[in-house]
Amino acid sequence: MVINLNQPMLFQKEELLEAKKDACSNYFENQYEHKFAFDPFINRQLVSFQANKGKPGYRWYKFKEAFSTSLVEYLLNKYQVNKGSILDPFAGSGTSLFTASNLGLNADGIELLPIGQEIIKSRLNIENHFTNSDRDRVVEWIQNRPWESAKVDFHLTELKITISAYPEQTKREIESYLLLLQREVPTVSMVLKFALLCILEEISYTRKDGQYLRWDVRAQKNLRSSSTFNKGKINEFSESIVHKLTEIIEDYELIKPHEGAGLIRLFSGSNLEVLPTIVESSYDAIFTSPPYCNRYDYTRTYALELALLGINDEQLKTLRQQMLSSTVENRSKELLDIKSEWVLPLQITRENMFLQEILEDLNKLKMSRQLNNVGIPRMVKGYFDEMSCIIFECYRLLKNNARLFMVNDNVRYSGISIPVDVILSNIAEKIGFYVEKIVVLKNGKGNSSQQMGKHGRDELRKCIYIWRK
Repeated sequence: MVINLNQPMLFQKEELLEAKKDACSNYFENQYEHKFAFDPFINRQLVSFQANKGKPGYRWYKFKEAFSTSLVEYLLNKYQVNKGSILDPFAGSGTSLFTASNLGLNADGIELLPIGQEIIKSRLNIENHFTNSDRDRVVEWIQNRPWESAKVDFHLTELKITISAYPEQTKREIESYLLLLQREVPTVSMVLKFALLCILEEISYTRKDGQYLRWDVRAQKNLRSSSTFNKGKINEFSESIVHKLTEIIEDYELIKPHEGAGLIRLFSGSNLEVLPTIVESSYDAIFTSPPYCNRYDYTRTYALELALLGINDEQLKTLRQQMLSSTVENRSKELLDIKSEWVLPLQITRENMFLQEILEDLNKLKMSRQLNNVGIPRMVKGYFDEMSCIIFECYRLLKNNARLFMVNDNVRYSGISIPVDVILSNIAEKIGFYVEKIVVLKNGKGNSSQQMGKHGRDELRKCIYIWRK
C-alpha cells in the first residue's frame, strides 16, 4: 500500500492536516498488518510472572515485571536456539538467564536495578555455592527463630519514601534479624537477607501498584490523609520469614544445575553503558523485555527493597535518571556522549513520520493543558531515542540470522494511542533487522481506568516481537 502524503485533497487546512495524520497512521499500521500473528500456546499468563508462581527457584521473589520460564523455553525451542550464548539487556530477576542455562546455553544479563541484581546473585549463590552444611544452618534459623529473643541496637536503613512502612514490632524484628545474619558465613548470610527481601511487601503497609507504592490507611504517615486503601492482612514477620526460608530450602536440591548447564554472567549497570563494551557478533539470540513506556517508576515501587540494600536518597535519584526513559521524571540523556555512532539510530527516530506526528500531538495536548503530566512528551521521545540505540547495539551483537525476542506493550495517553510495536519494528528494520513476526496476545490490554471514561475501553496490543538479523 502506497500513500502520497503530499497529494492535494479537497479539504480545509485543518482537515488536510488531520487527513495526513490519519494516512500516516494507516500507512504504518498497514505496513505491519501481515506481520501480526497469534500463537495458541502464548497467553497473558506466560508473558507475566503468573506462570512462574509455582516453579522452584522462580517462585521465591514475586518480580511482577518478569515473564515466565515457560515462555523462554517455548520460543528458544521453537526457533531451535539450542547452542551458543544468549543476552538479556534488561535481565530483571533473571528468568531468561536461568532458563537458557538450563537448556545448555550460556547467558549474559545486564541489570541496573539493585533488587534485580540481588535476586540473580542470590540464586547463583544457592545454585553454585550453597552447601548441605549451609542448608542445615538455615534450618536451625527456621527452628530456633533467634530474632524473636535477641535484644539488639540496630537501626533499619530507610528512604524518605519508606519511613513508617512497617508496624513497630515488625520493624524491631527486621532489625534483630539483620544484625544476627551478619554473624553467619557469606553463603548463609546472603540467603537469609534474600529471604527478607522476598517478604518486605507482605509485612509492610505498602503494595506495589503500577506507577507508585500504595500506602495502607493504617500506616502512620496516612493517619491524617483521606486515603481509604486497606490492603487486608499484613503478615507477621516470623510467619513470613519462616515460610520463605522453608520454601528456599525445599527448592534447594531441585534447582541445582545439571552437568550440561550453561554459564551465567551478570553485568551490573545501565545497558546504554554496558552494551557498547561487548564484542560484536557474540550472541545466538537476545531475549528481553524492556520497561514499557508507561510511566512506571521502579525506583519507587521497589523502594523498600532498595532501602534494605543500602541505597540512599541521592543514589535513588541517580538510579532513576540512569533507567530507560519510561517515567516523567527522566531527563534527556546525552546519548552521543556515550557513543558517537548512535547518530544513525537517533536519525532514524527523527525520520519516523509516525513517531514525530505522535510527539507533535502530545506536545499540543501539553500546551493546551490536556495532559495530566507535562513530562509525558519528553518521556516518550526519550524512550524511543534510547530504545533505538539499544536496538542498534543488539543488532551489532547478534550473529547473522540470529533472532531478537522482545516482550512489550503498547500505551495510550489522553486518547493518543502509541503503537510501540509498529514504531520499534520500523526502527529495527531501518537498522537492518528483518521483522519476522509480531505475536499478538489474545485479550489485549485495556485502557487505564483513568482514561476509560473519556476514551473508552479500547484494547492495546501486548506483543512479542521476533526480529532476525
